[in-house]
Amino acid sequence: MKTKIKAIALALCVAAMAMGAVAGEVKSLRSTEADQPDSAPGIYKVVEGGKLERAYRQQPPLVPHPTDKYEIDVKVNQCLRCHEWPYSDQEKAPKISDLHYIDRNGVRQDTVNGNRYFCKQCHVPQNDAKPLVENTFQPATLNTNLR
Repeated sequence: MKTKIKAIALALCVAAMAMGAVAGEVKSLRSTEADQPDSAPGIYKVVEGGKLERAYRQQPPLVPHPTDKYEIDVKVNQCLRCHEWPYSDQEKAPKISDLHYIDRNGVRQDTVNGNRYFCKQCHVPQNDAKPLVENTFQPATLNTNLR
């Protein structure tokens, strides 16, 4: 019995050392050590004009204009001034999805549901930023009409 316990303990020690060796090879994406302050990320130019296609079926649409000066808080949401019905027709802006008016119990409301009120949680401005890491991601191509 003692021999089995010693063998298991030895195997665990070898596994722990091997894991330590692998962990030493992990490279951070940070340019500084974890206990040092980071520099602010670069600000990328918003790609205006045309809409960029969605990369996958359930992707929230990207915003084709800057939103950094938009006020969105509990009392004000400047996105709704152009995108909520009936203003969307007047402003010639895409109307927000009807799903944004349904609460978590499936009940349709007359105003945008609180869970969908803070637009910039899901919708981000389209920009010309390079990927943070190399990848081989290819956008979905089966259905180009994803609205």
